[in-house]
Amino acid sequence: MREMRRKWILLFCTAMVWLSACGGEEPQTAKRTLIVATDATLPPMSFLNDQNQLAGFEIDLIDAVAKQAGFEYDLINVEWNGLFGGLITKKYDLVISSVTILEERRERMAFSVPYLQSGLSLVVQRGTQGVTSLEDVQAQDGIVGAQRATTAFFYLEDYSELNKQAYELYGHAIQDLIKGEIAAVLGESTGTLYYKNNDAAVFREIKMVGDILTEEHYGIVARKDEAELLQRVNEALNKLLADGTVARLHEKWELGQAAVVPKTIASGKED
Repeated sequence: MREMRRKWILLFCTAMVWLSACGGEEPQTAKRTLIVATDATLPPMSFLNDQNQLAGFEIDLIDAVAKQAGFEYDLINVEWNGLFGGLITKKYDLVISSVTILEERRERMAFSVPYLQSGLSLVVQRGTQGVTSLEDVQAQDGIVGAQRATTAFFYLEDYSELNKQAYELYGHAIQDLIKGEIAAVLGESTGTLYYKNNDAAVFREIKMVGDILTEEHYGIVARKDEAELLQRVNEALNKLLADGTVARLHEKWELGQAAVVPKTIASGKED
């Protein structure tokens, strides 16, 4: 009798453990506060405002994504060169910082559906004449600046004869351009648009010339082993794209023709 009672207790305990493990388990991302990293030197996408607070299109976007997906998060400011290494080593859970979706980056990290399309543009001093391309700068033996480790920096590598200068910050390159220390700056067209809309003193000194040189798509970045988190981010982004939220943020931050909101998203790709 005592032996049978012991068996029933053991079976009961085993059943309770099984039920607690299998019944109604919440997603892992719902149980922790996510760490989201951004490089706040990329106005109007992500920057520190006059109150030293994070602001910008992508700051508003990640907040909308988090609310839609139902997760809590802390947003931290990280230098560009530390974003991807910190993500891979699990210091951060997500990165949102105008990160272009590239195949070589896909080999190490996972990307959401694209939330914005932009491209690279060439900026020169407003009084500059006869320069509308990188070839023109090269012909004049000028120097082109770009932020280190960005798509603009990589783009310049194809111009082996061009004089190049790497910068830690896009804004530092613009300042050197105004001072006449370099001939041009290559960077995201959204960055130039910010100066047009928000810093008249700087924009009076510069102008964007030529065509948009590339077509780039920005995505939120996660680790490859975070499939569940990425799925929730994608579902949230698709909803925000469909209901016009992303378009309204585009209008709020006056991105204009420098950046385009994807019209439709299907299976993680643009139609």
